[in-house]
Amino acid sequence: MPGFGGLGALFLIIMLVVASLRILREYERGVIFMLGRFWKVKGPGLILVVPGIQQMVRVDLRTIVMDVPSQDVISRDNVSVKVNAVVYFRVVDPARAILQVEDYMSATSQLAQTTLRAVLGKHELDEMLAERERLNLDIQQVLDSQTDAWGIKVSNVEIKHVDIDESMVRAIAKQAEAERERRAKVIHAEGELQASEKLLQAAQMLAQQPQAMQLRYLQTLSNIASDKTNTIVFPLAGEFIESLMRGNDQKAKP
Repeated sequence: MPGFGGLGALFLIIMLVVASLRILREYERGVIFMLGRFWKVKGPGLILVVPGIQQMVRVDLRTIVMDVPSQDVISRDNVSVKVNAVVYFRVVDPARAILQVEDYMSATSQLAQTTLRAVLGKHELDEMLAERERLNLDIQQVLDSQTDAWGIKVSNVEIKHVDIDESMVRAIAKQAEAERERRAKVIHAEGELQASEKLLQAAQMLAQQPQAMQLRYLQTLSNIASDKTNTIVFPLAGEFIESLMRGNDQKAKP
C-alpha cells in the first residue's frame, strides 16, 4: 500500500508540472499574477505557471492595425464631412497594458475616434484635402501621448477617406474653376503689361529717328500687300505725306 501511495503522489506531481507548463511565442509575453497580485512578465519560450496560485494573461507585442470607423466631422469652416482612418500601434509594456486599462484594444479604438474628430475639427476642409501628412502626424502625436500611460506606442495614423456631400463637391468645382479663370486673367494682364512696355521702348527708339518710322510704314505695307482678298485701309502720318510732297515739288522744279 505505501508503494501505491508513493506512485500516486509522484503521478500527481507529474500532472501538476505538466499543467504548469506554458509555451509563449517570440512575439508573446505573459503577465503573471501571484495570488491576485502582479508578480512579473515572463516569456518568450517555456515558462512555469503554478495552477491555483498563479494566473497568466497573454499579451501580443506585434503591431496591430485598427480601422477607425467613419466619423462625422465639422471642419473649422463649418463643412460637414465623414472621415475614416487606420491606426498602427503595438504594446511596448505588457504590464501597464494589463494593469492600467481594462481593455487596451477597445480603449485605443475609442480614443482614436474622439481624437480624430477633435483634431480635424480644428482645420478647414482645404487643409483636410491638401495636408493629410501633417494631419496624420498631429493625430499620431496626440494618440501616442495619451496612450503612453497604457504602455502602448502609436507608430502611425493614416486618414483613408474624406467623404464630402455632393453639393459641396459642386461648390468646390466652381471654386476651382473660378480660381483658374482668375489665374488666366492675371496672366493675360501681365502679358499686356509686358507688351505695352516693349511697345513703349520701340516707340521711343523710333521717335529718335523719323526715317525709321517711314521704313516701318513701308515694311507694313509690304507685309499686307500679299493679301489680295480684303480691302485694307492703311492710315498714313501727316509728316510722311508732307515729306513725299516735298520730294515731288523738288523733282518738278527745273
